[in-house]
Amino acid sequence: MTGLRRSISNVLAVAYKETALLRHDKTLAQNVFMQPVIMLLVFGYALSFRPVNVPWAVLDRSESSASRALVAEIRASGYFEPPLRVEGYGEARRLLREGKVTAVLVVPSELRRRMERGRPEVQLLLDGTDPMTAARISGYVTQIASRVGLRADPGLRGRGETSPAPRAGPEPGIDLRQSFRFNPTLRDLDFYLSAMAGFLLTNLCLSAAALSLVAEKENGTYEQLLAQPTRPLEVVVGKLLPNVAVSYLSLGLATIGSGLFYGFWPRGNMLLLLLATLPFVLATLSIGAFVSTLARTSAQAIFIAVFFIMPSFVLSGSMLPYELMPHGVREFGGLFPLRWFQVAARRIIVRGSSLGEVAVPILVLVAIFLVLLAAIRRMMKPRLG
Repeated sequence: MTGLRRSISNVLAVAYKETALLRHDKTLAQNVFMQPVIMLLVFGYALSFRPVNVPWAVLDRSESSASRALVAEIRASGYFEPPLRVEGYGEARRLLREGKVTAVLVVPSELRRRMERGRPEVQLLLDGTDPMTAARISGYVTQIASRVGLRADPGLRGRGETSPAPRAGPEPGIDLRQSFRFNPTLRDLDFYLSAMAGFLLTNLCLSAAALSLVAEKENGTYEQLLAQPTRPLEVVVGKLLPNVAVSYLSLGLATIGSGLFYGFWPRGNMLLLLLATLPFVLATLSIGAFVSTLARTSAQAIFIAVFFIMPSFVLSGSMLPYELMPHGVREFGGLFPLRWFQVAARRIIVRGSSLGEVAVPILVLVAIFLVLLAAIRRMMKPRLG
């Protein structure tokens, strides 16, 4: 019994000491209080599976009051932005491939005649890269079209020679023929596999780079490192370069694994994917290096890196299309390199896009990398003092 009491007393003494240490641990306090607040804001405000601000286009070959009524009903739903007008299928497919629109409504020239016969039909071309969004948009447009029938074209009722015989029951709506591009079967696995490399590289690069300079500080060799005949940026770039090689190895494993296990191979040029990966890796490593210049200990560096990783995953559009996010949150997500990499990667992997169609994301990643390098140089310069 005396041994048990002594054991309990020892455990309580150690627990008391650890509690005293935790009271002065600012990193733990930040984890306990700040992370729940961030999660509440991200998951409660930024995430939604209801399509909003959906970019779309209209190919109207009918130019009838019925087609105009259908477009007006879709706009009035509140889910869609004002539509772009296109002149042909080629332009519609180009807009879908470039990611400028998510859906294209195609109204045939014989819509009016088909309505007279009671069999109106239109086509909806959808970007199937994100299966969940495509399915929801299709469902919304189908419901809207089903409510737009003969009432959409009052002129039909005024011409007895073309009006159909009266029918019992409700008036027929407009049927919707759906065509999903880039992912005809709406396999949701493709959506996540195309972004898996971005998840892996973000986690790898931030974790590795965030500890690069902190380790020198904790070992007491940071000032000695800066005293060498090298510029601060040369030191940073030299520390980051080995991680670039490791990142390409991780990208290769993710790509080959997706192909071997799930039959999901990139449709586009693999060299172009490698090119788009380089500025993303450099930008993400630079964020980690910037964190390393701010942190004084490894614990602080890890906390800041974790604090950055989760919002990056959520707000970048890798887990949920950023088009569905409210304004403000959507623009804020553009500050994360993962946003632009997932755009470029999905265009290359899923759509088989060319260099011209991914040039903007690549240039944005280069700009982020250069801005971060300037910030790192500014943070390190006073230490040379």
